[in-house]
Amino acid sequence: MLRALARAGYTGVVGKTRAELDLTDAVAVRAFFATEKPDYVVLAAAKVGGILANNTYPADFIRDNLLIQMNVIEAARQAGVRRLLFLGSSCIYPKLCPQPIREEYLLTGELEPTNRPYALAKIAGIEMCWSYNRQYGTKYLAAMPTNLYGPGDNFDLNTSHVLPALIRKAHAAVLSGEPTLTVWGTGTPRRELLYSDDLAEACLFLLELDEARFASLLNEQQAPLVNIGTGEDVTIRELAELVARVTGFTGELRFDSSKPDGTPRKLMDVSRIRSLGWKHTTDLEAGVRRTYGLVRNSLTSR
Repeated sequence: MLRALARAGYTGVVGKTRAELDLTDAVAVRAFFATEKPDYVVLAAAKVGGILANNTYPADFIRDNLLIQMNVIEAARQAGVRRLLFLGSSCIYPKLCPQPIREEYLLTGELEPTNRPYALAKIAGIEMCWSYNRQYGTKYLAAMPTNLYGPGDNFDLNTSHVLPALIRKAHAAVLSGEPTLTVWGTGTPRRELLYSDDLAEACLFLLELDEARFASLLNEQQAPLVNIGTGEDVTIRELAELVARVTGFTGELRFDSSKPDGTPRKLMDVSRIRSLGWKHTTDLEAGVRRTYGLVRNSLTSR
């Protein structure tokens, strides 16, 4: 997001690391907003992770995410923020959702159990945006990206999502000469993936919309929600094969069916944002090659 703002020529940008501002601290957040008085806010901060992390730390996931969004959204209201963009995840939608997933499918079925605490927190954030818009006349929009990847991703095998985990495993296997690479699950679930810089461009696109088009996303009769994705997906097996090609791994892929698959499929319907004029520009293989090229040396040094 910071790169996208810089490319667009914005200079009055304020970003804080967690070390500089703990968003779970309500007092610190209120003080930050009172001092900086931002006009626009992108709430991208969250506690996130893959299936292993979600299963291991469910209390942390629901607690920290509820605190972050509650503190920021309320402080934004008090500070008179003009527009706020709240980022969530496609896992907010039901596990067995019709495909592709339209925004109105929210809360129409059971969630995927492995990430339910995180998903419920994010659903609460969407409801906060909707409620604040109705009660206070704010202009808060929730954007739900599909699975993201890119050079700034988390490559820790204990807490990462599927693509960075595969890149890390394949890179290590190439270095060590391992003949096999183990992939969690059956390889049959399908995943849609979006390059992180494309998401940033989509966020900026939404924040820069003219009043009429932005207002069209804030209809009081439905959640102020817009999907961001590519509208295309691949199986986990196809993704693992792509990572093998990119990293140069020529061994055998083994699928461990004793590990959970997660949601069978969650392809986003992106017709709403496309109708406004935005479409992703980075295809999956190009994005994975770019990501690996930028992180390969850092992975080697770990």
